[in-house]
Amino acid sequence: MTKFISWNVNGIRACITKGFLDYFSEVDADIFCLQEIKLSPDQLELNLAGYQQYFNYAEKKGYSGTAVFTKIPPLSCTYGLGISEHDHEGRVITLEFDDFYLVNVYTPNSKPELARLDYRMVWENDFREYLQALDEQKPVILCGDLNVAHQEIDLKNPKTNKRNAGFTDEERGKFSLLLNAGFIDSYRYLYPDKVGYSWWSYRFNARPKNAGWRIDYFCTSERLKARVLKAEIHDTVMGSDHCPVELVISDTLRD
Repeated sequence: MTKFISWNVNGIRACITKGFLDYFSEVDADIFCLQEIKLSPDQLELNLAGYQQYFNYAEKKGYSGTAVFTKIPPLSCTYGLGISEHDHEGRVITLEFDDFYLVNVYTPNSKPELARLDYRMVWENDFREYLQALDEQKPVILCGDLNVAHQEIDLKNPKTNKRNAGFTDEERGKFSLLLNAGFIDSYRYLYPDKVGYSWWSYRFNARPKNAGWRIDYFCTSERLKARVLKAEIHDTVMGSDHCPVELVISDTLRD
């Protein structure tokens, strides 16, 4: 089995002061992915015995960024999409392994007043094409903060959020296109009707009320679904406005 964890830490240095390393040690993932690390080179040195570390930093200080810590040595690592328009914010890390690609992503937020929705639509199309090109070579495991609640079940208050960033028809439609392109949402695949959230606003006492959104995902190529053993949301883990999500896959196809 291979265990994956993905977590938008909303600043890795701040998260470390709130118990990140204890959780990291306890969960003992084979591959641990982070989004929104808000880190520049040489700002942090982590001693994670047994893990190789990969960072993609945003050019803007204190903004965005991704990281992957892996016990399994990858065959290769690439950063970004290879498209200049998208590759200044440290949003994508791709690791190639023997029988799959791992893509860790922090999808751009459409912002208040949907100020960045047009850019988000361009990103979505280019990112989907990137995933499809990888999928033609070997199966893909995609994880990260995708900044969209796909269905009404995926957020507490769908009616009042119809035109808010993360729940627009446009963003939800792009996620549907990704699934239709040969991918599954592992959590929804295992739990078609289960309510679970991975992000809560810092406003309105949202987390104690569990008024959340499920915007953090593990998606896999359709042909990997028979290997999906577990997809969980670790919603009791604190340290960020997001919580970690988990995927466990078998090393071979299940009967």
